[in-house]
Amino acid sequence: MANERTFLAWIRTSLALLAGAVAVDQLAPALVGAGLAALSYRRWGQMEAAMRQDQALPFSRVMLFMTIVVAVAAFAFAVLILVAR
Repeated sequence: MANERTFLAWIRTSLALLAGAVAVDQLAPALVGAGLAALSYRRWGQMEAAMRQDQALPFSRVMLFMTIVVAVAAFAFAVLILVAR
């Protein structure tokens, strides 16, 4: 069940990125959300296979990359908001 919740969280994130791409077309193209959706399915399959074979779960750099991108974007937006005042 935890793997399914993780998969759904990735899908929810990809949908949020797609919705954000509609609102902020220049900063978050729709391809990012679509790519994340494809990556989430691939990762879900890898995790499912590892759990069924009782192997160690594979590491993914995607979450680290997403965290860095979101943090940089948040910082950039904060700077833009402060400068606009």
